[in-house]
Amino acid sequence: MSPLINTILILSMITGTLITMNSNHWLLAWMGLEINMMAIMPLISKTHHPRATEATIKYFLAQTGASLLMLFASSTNAWYLGTWDITQLTNPMSCTLLTIALCMKIGLAPMHLWLPEVMQGTTLNMALIIATWQKLAPMSLILMTSNSHSKFMLMLMATLSIIIGGWGGLNQTQLRKIMAYSSIANMGWMIIILQQTPKLTTLTLILYIIMTTTMFMTLIPQKTKTIKTIGTTWTLSPPLTIIMMLTLTSLGGLPPMTGFMPKWLILETLLLENMTTLATLTAMATLLSLFFYLRLLYSTTMMVFPNTTNTTQKWRLQAKITLTMLTMTLTTPTALMLLPILPLMNP
Repeated sequence: MSPLINTILILSMITGTLITMNSNHWLLAWMGLEINMMAIMPLISKTHHPRATEATIKYFLAQTGASLLMLFASSTNAWYLGTWDITQLTNPMSCTLLTIALCMKIGLAPMHLWLPEVMQGTTLNMALIIATWQKLAPMSLILMTSNSHSKFMLMLMATLSIIIGGWGGLNQTQLRKIMAYSSIANMGWMIIILQQTPKLTTLTLILYIIMTTTMFMTLIPQKTKTIKTIGTTWTLSPPLTIIMMLTLTSLGGLPPMTGFMPKWLILETLLLENMTTLATLTAMATLLSLFFYLRLLYSTTMMVFPNTTNTTQKWRLQAKITLTMLTMTLTTPTALMLLPILPLMNP
């Protein structure tokens, strides 16, 4: 793909997201989502591999279906109330349809099946964008309409996502699929607390994006795509292996890493709201996610898979200052060492 075309598509993708995040009118928000979707599709399929083409079609069908449902919900609400304002969503049918549409856009269970397939079919760079940047526009709409959603439906889908996100990742060997199921589980943690404390949802989203970016930044330079190849990363770059190991513990929510902070605050809020059963269920379900993070950590640090080469050392990575390395330098401290600010957080 031409660098000029690539730049135009990335700028269009960013513009679409910003239009949606700054809009107060349903048609403008829908238009931003469509611009974003039309810009990212050529980027997903730019390798021209059959898997990439398949991933693009799946992404298109899932996102178009969700956009159609969202447009229908906003049109029905405007028909009944005479307003297209995003915050004025009160019609019960429109609220239910909008909840389903936006949850489908972020890949929340049970509308999650497109996400692992799409992330697996594209490159590591595009998988990172799908897992992080593409969540911003739908999540901003979910936060703006947080009081309009059905509480029972949100809780049900969020709990399902935490369970399915952990369960689905157990049997995977492909890292992109594992990160997709990690995304599903993390989205569940954000949505479960949405109506109680939207600020905590925003905090969890920001920390999730930082931790996922750090994780992908350790995979991209080494072109690591499976659990088998993750075992040989120490021969390429020992510092990257250490960062990967610590980021995995943070994603799993183990103290004293950053990832423990949002889980602690969310469980504390659920207990304060007398949702003890739900808090217990989510805490137990997150052990499933923790298992596959620890399996990756074990593969990275404590196993040496059989090598086809005669030497234990591969050629080391060249110490070049690249955009990937700069991004990792910025995100790693935040992804690992934010737990000490926990006393300042009020759920």
